[in-house]
Amino acid sequence: MKEKEIEDLIADKSFGTDIFDKADKIRKENFGDGVHLRALIEFSNYCSRNCLYCGLRRDNNKLKRYRMSSKEILSCAKKAFDMGFKTVVLQSGEDLFFRTKDLCEIVYKIKRDYGLRVTLSAGVLKKSDYSDFKNSGVDRYLLKFETSDKKLYEYLKPDSVFGDRLKAIEILKELNYQTGSGIMAGLPGQNDKILAKDIKLIKDMELDMVSVGPFISDPDTPLKNCSTIEESKMIKILALTRILSPFSHMPATTSMGVLYENGRKKALLAGANVLMPDITPGIYGENYRIYPGKNIKDPEDNVNEIKDMLSSISRYVSYEFGDSMRGGFYGKNS
Repeated sequence: MKEKEIEDLIADKSFGTDIFDKADKIRKENFGDGVHLRALIEFSNYCSRNCLYCGLRRDNNKLKRYRMSSKEILSCAKKAFDMGFKTVVLQSGEDLFFRTKDLCEIVYKIKRDYGLRVTLSAGVLKKSDYSDFKNSGVDRYLLKFETSDKKLYEYLKPDSVFGDRLKAIEILKELNYQTGSGIMAGLPGQNDKILAKDIKLIKDMELDMVSVGPFISDPDTPLKNCSTIEESKMIKILALTRILSPFSHMPATTSMGVLYENGRKKALLAGANVLMPDITPGIYGENYRIYPGKNIKDPEDNVNEIKDMLSSISRYVSYEFGDSMRGGFYGKNS
């Protein structure tokens, strides 16, 4: 599918349900009805960047900042293990406080004690850092490029270089990470042409994980009064992404649930096959505010709600590792 075809489909408001049915069929053929749960640990909300759309931005002085200790992070990992999770996702702002060797030690202990898959999402770093993380046991790295449009990127991320993230994604793939990336849909200044280019780039990258979620404005950012994308268009973008990236794991993002009623369920019906329950301690999680509206829940209650939701659409929690469908990492869900 060419960019113009994707653009036309995004713009077409008269399309039927066939695109959703096709996306869901592709999801079922490649992943079955099991949904992988990744336990999210948001270990720091400090960030050295000043992105216009993000509540963690450096200049947001209304946000209560925190950094979890190594002991607290490992305690969360134990909780994830005890609850039956197979993966933990360690996520932070681009916080220069944490030394690579300290994070490597944390990852090593998680792997040694609990045997979990570890995903790290900590921004653009040096190749040597990525290499050290890989050697310590990090399996996956998530680095969203947000938008493929250079002008829009440089407007939204004024202290970042457009090509740096794309280069970092290339490096992660070279180092044999299970590599994840993606975009936000509905960004101010984004149009259907840009979205089509985004989806095509995601396809061309052949990613192991793809995250596509809606932009939500935060009241403590320069984009506080901006509107976002309508629900039907957002679901269509998810479906198109699944169709063009049939072998990539795709989460039904938390932002879908915040912005739209039953948003995560609708994403699962449009091709998503992953959920990321937040197990960050509540005293911290409420301040990991990339966008407002995040509902902090007890992890056990959250998982029970997820199981009920999945049952309502004839899906279930998968207790496999959910590794890359592309192979060459550990064998099939070993």
